[in-house]
Amino acid sequence: MGQLGVFNREAYLRKMALDGYAVKLDLPELKELLSLLRRSSNNLNQLVRRVNSTGRVYQEDLADISRRQEEIWEGVHTILTQLANIS
Repeated sequence: MGQLGVFNREAYLRKMALDGYAVKLDLPELKELLSLLRRSSNNLNQLVRRVNSTGRVYQEDLADISRRQEEIWEGVHTILTQLANIS
């Protein structure tokens, strides 16, 4: 339990009884992806507020959101590739 960082004994025992093993994935790319998602969501929120108050959409804002979306998709692809290679 300690090696996996699990603090809930019942959950650990249930997992071991059902599957016979537990895997701890350490993917720094996932942390980066979550950070990108938070920043992108924040930017989108700010854009929506500005559009609602001014009625204008700025091309720079749309380009920034598009760029961040591409970064997110690249991160998703990297993580999915790593997960697919786990055997």
